[in-house]
Amino acid sequence: MLFNNIKKTISEIENISIPKERKEILQPLINYILSKEDCGEEVNLNFICTHNSRRSHLAQIWAQVMAANFKVKNVNCFSGGTEATALFSSVKETLEEEGFVFKTNSEEKNPKYQIYFSEEETPIIGFSKTYDDDFNPKSNFAAVMTCSHADENCPLIPGAEKRIATTYDDPKEFDNTAQQKEKYKERSLQIASEMYYVFSKIK
Repeated sequence: MLFNNIKKTISEIENISIPKERKEILQPLINYILSKEDCGEEVNLNFICTHNSRRSHLAQIWAQVMAANFKVKNVNCFSGGTEATALFSSVKETLEEEGFVFKTNSEEKNPKYQIYFSEEETPIIGFSKTYDDDFNPKSNFAAVMTCSHADENCPLIPGAEKRIATTYDDPKEFDNTAQQKEKYKERSLQIASEMYYVFSKIK
């Protein structure tokens, strides 16, 4: 059972219309998940962005939630970057407002969070790392590129059996502006709605 506030957020995004061009971009991800499901194999998704601080975390977290929401089993979502930084504070704040609970025992510059979204589901582990970090899968996964910079600068992701680009605009552009909070929420809801769409197609 998802937390009530997360269910409320999902009810907000159910009616968000996905543009035709975005549906076409998302179709390879749907096809990959369906192919793994048809074979009874685990679905490992590694969402990749340059700093693993914003978009890749939003995609990792919302994909895991939507898999649970639609009861798609054996889905494991990860994230990584071309370099490690830290999960950006506005991402954490946005997700907390949308119903997630963050816990950590660390006060270091790059804390490792346990991100809770359900009473029953295992919490998501969120922290910034490179895409080939030991925490992430080394084979049998799809590399899902969430930013154009990482997509252009990583011509090869070792071990990935599929590479899929679902790039998003960077909310970082609005840091330290009056629109910062609004734009992080906008990007979170866009990614959430697209992950909702993807997992709604997994039958």
